[in-house]
Amino acid sequence: MAIQMARILDGKALAQKIQSNLQTRVAEWTQGGRRAPGLAVLRVGDDPASAVYVRNKERSCERVGIASFGQHLPADTSAERIAAEIDRLNADDRVDGILVQLPLPDGIDAVPLLLRIDPEKDADGLHPGNLGRLVRGESGLRSCTPAGVMEILREYDIDPSGKHAVVIGRSILVGKPMALMLLEANATVTIAHSRTPDLAATVRRADIVVAAVGRPETISADMLKPGAVAIDVGINRIPDPAGGKGKLVGDIEFAGASAVASDITPVPGGVGPMTVAMLLHNTVRSYAKTHDLTFD
Repeated sequence: MAIQMARILDGKALAQKIQSNLQTRVAEWTQGGRRAPGLAVLRVGDDPASAVYVRNKERSCERVGIASFGQHLPADTSAERIAAEIDRLNADDRVDGILVQLPLPDGIDAVPLLLRIDPEKDADGLHPGNLGRLVRGESGLRSCTPAGVMEILREYDIDPSGKHAVVIGRSILVGKPMALMLLEANATVTIAHSRTPDLAATVRRADIVVAAVGRPETISADMLKPGAVAIDVGINRIPDPAGGKGKLVGDIEFAGASAVASDITPVPGGVGPMTVAMLLHNTVRSYAKTHDLTFD
């Protein structure tokens, strides 16, 4: 008897669809003489992964028609200098979204810098004002990665309502806002983390599993309930013993989980592309609000 493999939730294809829709909307608005939406990505230092992420974001902006106002500051830049740059971008009428690329160099506290971003230009959706709106169920800019997960669920007609969702990870970047968004969608939500006793038993009760722990293949097939939806937020590079680039894997052991889950996101090509798509969505949303344009 053949094993039924999980349906692949293609985040890359969905991200392209979202970006295409944004491109059409931006073109309609700018043809009337309005300026293009603007996104400023502030990168400090020379972290190689950050450089790749920023380059991908700038290319995506170009495809959609969003102007880039990126700044690359040296690693020895002071926190005061970074704060001054954020202030300048807050005051720049051409800029609708601001993102501080993390991680920052050692010795620089990211929290006060993120708090300095105008909440209406908070493209990452991480300002306490926007997180507070999420807690209250009010409209506002949403954290990009969990918002991307919710878009994937909607695209594939996976309704969290009445389901038991387990979010593994409690970061402010993914875990906590993810739990709030699932709760907003009427799921019963459990947040699991490093101190959760018997993680396997907790995960095995879930109808929807969102893994965001940052450790390769932590969630094995035997930890999943048959028919569960497996959402993998992790991106981990496994070194190549031969000295090559290695390979990217998620927090869920994909091959085994695919034989148990009903639906699963791949790594790469799942949640990752959706994070960038939602960053652009947030920027365009802020632009629309500034110009009193309808955008949903």
